[in-house]
Amino acid sequence: MKTLVIAEKPSVAQDIVRALTPVAGKFDKHDEHFENESYVVTSAVGHLVEIQAPEEFDVKRGKWSFANLPVIPPHFDLKPVDKTKTRLNAVVKQAKRKDVTQLINACDAGREGELIFRLIEQYAGGKTGLNKPVKRLWLQSMTPQAIRDGFDALRTEKQMQGLADAARSRSEADWLVGINGTRAMTAFNSRDGGFFLTTVGRVQTPTLSVVVEREEKIRKFVSRDYWEIHGVFQAEAGQYPGKWFDANFKKPPPGPDGTADAEIRADRVWSEREAREIADAARGKPASVTEESKPTTQASPMLFDLTSLQREANGRFGFSAKTTLALAQSLYERHKALTYPRTDSRALPEDYLPVVKDTMKMLADSGMKHLAPFAQQAVDGSYVKPNKRIFDNAKVSDHFAIIPTLQAPSGLSEAEQKLYDFVVRRFMSVFFPSAEFQVTTRISTVEAGGKKYPFRSDGKVLVKPGWLAIWGKEAINDDDEKDGKNLVVVKPGETVKTESADLKALKTRPPARYSEATLLGAMEGAGKTIDDDELREAMQEKGLGTPATRAATIEGLITEKYMLREGRELIPTAKAFQLMTLLRGLGVEELSKAELTGEWEYKLAQMEKGALSRDAFMREIAEMTEHIVKKAKEYDRDTVPGDYATLSTPCPNCGGVVKENYRRYTCNGKAGQEPCGFSFGKSPAGRTFEVAEAEALLRDKHIGPLEGFRSKAGWPFTSEIVLKFDEEAKNWKLEFDFGDDKNADTGEIVDFSEQDTVGPCPICGAPVFEHGSNYVCEKSVPTNAQPTPSCTFKTGKIILQQPVERAQMEKLLATGKTDLLDKFVSMRTRRAFKAFLTWNAEEGKVTFEFAPREGGSKFPPRKTFGKAAPAGKTAPAKKVAAKKAPAAKKAPAAKKAAAPRKPGAGLKPSDSLAAVIGAEPVARTEVIKKLWDYIKANGLQDAANKRAINADAKLKPVFGKDQVTMFELAGIVGKHLSAP
Repeated sequence: MKTLVIAEKPSVAQDIVRALTPVAGKFDKHDEHFENESYVVTSAVGHLVEIQAPEEFDVKRGKWSFANLPVIPPHFDLKPVDKTKTRLNAVVKQAKRKDVTQLINACDAGREGELIFRLIEQYAGGKTGLNKPVKRLWLQSMTPQAIRDGFDALRTEKQMQGLADAARSRSEADWLVGINGTRAMTAFNSRDGGFFLTTVGRVQTPTLSVVVEREEKIRKFVSRDYWEIHGVFQAEAGQYPGKWFDANFKKPPPGPDGTADAEIRADRVWSEREAREIADAARGKPASVTEESKPTTQASPMLFDLTSLQREANGRFGFSAKTTLALAQSLYERHKALTYPRTDSRALPEDYLPVVKDTMKMLADSGMKHLAPFAQQAVDGSYVKPNKRIFDNAKVSDHFAIIPTLQAPSGLSEAEQKLYDFVVRRFMSVFFPSAEFQVTTRISTVEAGGKKYPFRSDGKVLVKPGWLAIWGKEAINDDDEKDGKNLVVVKPGETVKTESADLKALKTRPPARYSEATLLGAMEGAGKTIDDDELREAMQEKGLGTPATRAATIEGLITEKYMLREGRELIPTAKAFQLMTLLRGLGVEELSKAELTGEWEYKLAQMEKGALSRDAFMREIAEMTEHIVKKAKEYDRDTVPGDYATLSTPCPNCGGVVKENYRRYTCNGKAGQEPCGFSFGKSPAGRTFEVAEAEALLRDKHIGPLEGFRSKAGWPFTSEIVLKFDEEAKNWKLEFDFGDDKNADTGEIVDFSEQDTVGPCPICGAPVFEHGSNYVCEKSVPTNAQPTPSCTFKTGKIILQQPVERAQMEKLLATGKTDLLDKFVSMRTRRAFKAFLTWNAEEGKVTFEFAPREGGSKFPPRKTFGKAAPAGKTAPAKKVAAKKAPAAKKAPAAKKAAAPRKPGAGLKPSDSLAAVIGAEPVARTEVIKKLWDYIKANGLQDAANKRAINADAKLKPVFGKDQVTMFELAGIVGKHLSAP
């Protein structure tokens, strides 16, 4: 009879096997498990099973309608997570073995670990259950001895029941609030037609609320002028700076809203006249000096947990939280170089001291020249020793802090190397001595006209770098003033002279927008803003989300177009403001407050202790869900109260004022006149206009192409938006314009004289311009210079819902290839995919080139789309495919379709061209790219006319003349390429 041990991750399963081998015998390794005479050890890979509504309660049709809400199933069924079905089947197979008579839950020591195991066990048992006893292995340290001790002190199923109930309750409550809240808000927003997906969730919506509230403060912020007085003082030893301050300053009391004016500070003067009086009074006068100098120390920051690593990597390297997690996961799983990254602990287990010493020795011998000497210093100095700040079981939760493992990595990418070095530096830093500084505060007081004017000077000198040396900071000599912090010496009793005193005019600035680093910090510390002591205490360790889910929450808000990422800033969209307005207007603000999470955490903690039943908690969740749906369903006013904009562009119909309300932008008429009835929806097809976009549409009667629209069936699409005059209604109305260019081929003469060219046509070398919803060759449409078109190059500004920006088309025409674009949507599968757009010279059209993927790649969309003329049109794409279908039946066409992704590869350059780009056979597009690289590297673009290229000694035999235009390149290259 055997015991099945189920760990949460393969690495933990291996650790368990290594720990048990000395006491339980050697294990045989199989594909998905380890086995000896007593144990079978296998593992999940995180969640293998998720909850779902039972079939009879799962609304398929009309799920976005109020008629089918709320959805509160009496119980939940389970379904496999798609990505990990194979692993689930392997674990279930072991659990069902007849010779397995007992199970041990060795998943991570926490609520999620308990849930992962319980759902696997339930799924494996089906309707009858496995009916096998379960014990719990509770590990907070992964040393072999700690694992063996854990097996000697297994917990009973009864002991774990409270934690299991809390885990299930949290999962089911999230489902109920997320599903019902999202469907109710979507139903409300889709009442006027169309489909306006409005997602809400217990973690994502309060997180969004934090960002929106900050943006509201920024928008309402009124800047104020203030002045500072900066002096320069002359002592015997030299000059030093000082800033005036009010010695009697006291912080202002809180205002009516309970907050104090944070802008009022001791060194700010709010009147220019008063500031000038101070400067004039002090200038040129003697000053007495008092000084206080004392040593201070600064310890290294603590070890990284995931959130602190994400925050600091965002600030230092600009990595998104998602990128940092992916890099850390790769360093953990693939390179075995870091410990488990999805942790909220910044301490190590107390029995981990020997492992840390070995890790430090490994780093000392690692050959990393920039870090190994510091590791050797730590080894030689016996820096690694017991320290409660670092080694503390009470501060270790499911996992311990992120530190390097005993395995020195190799073959890291540049980004992986940066993050690995970052973690190693922090790891070494915590064992090094504190940095020591000498901090000086000097007050220079000018007495004039019976008044005293104090100026403050601060100096900070690094005396012993300690751990800062690891980060490249060394002690600064006393006479080294390069950092501006080292003050010249003033002798005791010396009087100095105020050499200058000048005003500095400044303005108060609004609070900064959130970056990922600061938002992660706000999510982690969300509980600190809660007034209720019990709820704040419950959230003290949790915050909003978990370290493992916070990055996904931020990415989800960006994906759902609630936020935009601009540089390092996160900016809420109009859709985000609309959701917050809706939740406030409906009176269901609990969905946007961290208090909801605090309340849940408080009650779940009670459940873990057995003080609250699972049934009672779930009844409360059901009541809350019904309340949210009821509020949305019964709201019957025309608009939702909110802070709405007034557009500056007048109504196109009557010249009246156009104002925003919850659903529309509406004409309110001229002063003293009735509205004319003009209006347009704020969220056509589920995409909400930003105020600036609505202003542009009203002003230009046209905007786009814009992405993010959804059809009634929920499919995403991209389109331009136009305002057109409706003769029947005698008013303007909003319409989608899919760029069909119905009037493009009327034969009318096209004038490109006012446009700048996008680049040279890859077919004939003539200039390419923007024309309607396409990029076209000048010679593909009738012009004054050439009434009869002679070229066929035309490609769309939108291709399979992917907007092709001008900059990308310029790059394609210059180099033959765009950047990797990530918003294409297959017409066949409706799935999004990434691809480059490339010029296929052999087929005479723009085609896709897919980025290589690890482990191969399966792409559902077609390799190419349409012929050159209709390439970019999403609407007629089916017609193009239909025309091509018969050709695909012929054998030659089939062979052609199977050609390599880069047609034209293998063309032989002439001797003169080979002297510039090399003699290797090459694709035509690569020739253009290599030529441009050569031209730019040698500065051959004409200074006066960037479109002209000057030939040097190598290029003159290729060009045949001293200068050519960029539009001639494609034609010239063709003469120098031949089949090998």
